[in-house]
Amino acid sequence: MLKSEFSGLTMWLHVATLARAIMKSVSIRDAKNRLTELAREVEEGETIVVTRSGRPIFDLVPHKKQGGLNLAAGKTYLRSKGIKNPVPYIAEDFDEALPEDFLLRRLS
Repeated sequence: MLKSEFSGLTMWLHVATLARAIMKSVSIRDAKNRLTELAREVEEGETIVVTRSGRPIFDLVPHKKQGGLNLAAGKTYLRSKGIKNPVPYIAEDFDEALPEDFLLRRLS
């Protein structure tokens, strides 16, 4: 094994060890009794695995704010620019298969 490969493997193992150190395992009974304390730890970024009889049941993880496409804002923007129809024309052959050599031909 080359030194650089060994170094990369060592670094990966170190990262995996750190990730494992961040995760904490708690029994479901203990989690029920210490929910407020565990919630504070999760707020700080820690992941807590809740177990029953030693088997993982669920994870307590920090909440992730959901993002997404705001269609209402898009419509408002288009309206402000005077665009009533953002897709004025779609070719009739739009969803037909392309010729097999399509990517091999020169552009005209």
